[in-house]
Amino acid sequence: MTIKFVLAQIGAVLWVLFSFWIALPWIDNLDNVIGPVLTILIILGVAILPGYISSFVFFSTLLDRRPALAEIAHYPPVSILIAAYNEEHTITDTLRSVLSQSYQGDLEVIVIDDGSQDQTAAQVEAVVDPRLRLVRQPVNGGKASALNTGLHHARHDLVITVDADTFLYKDALRYLVGRYLCDPSNTAAVAGAIAVRNSRKSWITRLQEWDYFHGIAIVKRIQSLYQGTLVAQGAFSLYEKSVLLELGGWAPVVGEDIVLSWGMLSKGYRIGYAENAVVFTNVPETYRQLFRQRRRWARGMFEALRAHPEILLTPRITLQFVLVNLLFPFLDVSYLLFFVPGVIAALFGFFLIAGPITLLLIPLAGLNNLVIFIVQRRMFKERGLKVRKNLRGMFLYVFLSQLLMSPASIAGYASEVLRLGKTWGTK
Repeated sequence: MTIKFVLAQIGAVLWVLFSFWIALPWIDNLDNVIGPVLTILIILGVAILPGYISSFVFFSTLLDRRPALAEIAHYPPVSILIAAYNEEHTITDTLRSVLSQSYQGDLEVIVIDDGSQDQTAAQVEAVVDPRLRLVRQPVNGGKASALNTGLHHARHDLVITVDADTFLYKDALRYLVGRYLCDPSNTAAVAGAIAVRNSRKSWITRLQEWDYFHGIAIVKRIQSLYQGTLVAQGAFSLYEKSVLLELGGWAPVVGEDIVLSWGMLSKGYRIGYAENAVVFTNVPETYRQLFRQRRRWARGMFEALRAHPEILLTPRITLQFVLVNLLFPFLDVSYLLFFVPGVIAALFGFFLIAGPITLLLIPLAGLNNLVIFIVQRRMFKERGLKVRKNLRGMFLYVFLSQLLMSPASIAGYASEVLRLGKTWGTK
């Protein structure tokens, strides 16, 4: 692991040095026009840092070799928590996907109806299975409250959270628990792999299909390669019950899974990633819903840092990924204030900002996406899945994704810094 980390770092630094050398004349010209301070900010925000991150991901992906699961004679019992609020249209499919899993250990499935005002509870009661229990909360208290209620009722030492609109692909539970059993002993949680279920609903969902398949999946792959997965997302993750209780369960915040995960890392625990424990979930279908979701995600990072500032003092490889996350506000602002205006100006023949060092990111990004696609498609094929044709979504993902996400992220950062009121919005 250490050798791979060093090799990826060397490759990323060499790429940055090469691109910087190529762009020296352009940098001098930019300095003469706008001054050294603004030049440094622009170069860092639109070229150096994005180039470093992209090349580090590229080299790390090439070095990644996922360890196969060992033969497991006995799978432990698990408690599955499903927090549901007004999920009458999805909860039945979710329960069927959970209860039909070919998992060799004992299961208990606890649905926490979080004060739903529709027929969610009735839909759960219509599913007859001795492994299923319904727990009602008379008043909607939020996802963290519902999960903590479920934790109180959970009988087993391993707890798995599943969102109420998430469909578990075959053997997802076996792969998730198997990864936990085969990972290092300090592993306290394992994140599953999330794919998009409703990708044909709108152009927004088509874009997100590639965001989950490429962006989110490869980030977790790289982080887990270096034993540093940052987030066990609530949609599908496994946790040790004792660690959940040690940390006081889920905090009443909008980014409860991020806060919980960073709490685990701050305590010295490790989070794994099961790239082949695949589930399909419904994603936001309009830009308004997507904006609110990504705003919440960005805000959750600040919540996690405020709750666990000691993570910055933890000497482990994970720290690099935390620091990179803390650079996101600067990168998002740089993208909107420098990169986008620079590209627009370049379309009219003015290449002051969109210079050589920025243009070099295009072939790097293309090569990176090709390698990621090959790796992810191989995993899909091994699991009996096919990558659906979605060229329109790929085009939107490549050219519009950050333009859509950055304003939402900036709104999330600002909301947390200004301590504005919190609402869940959408998952």
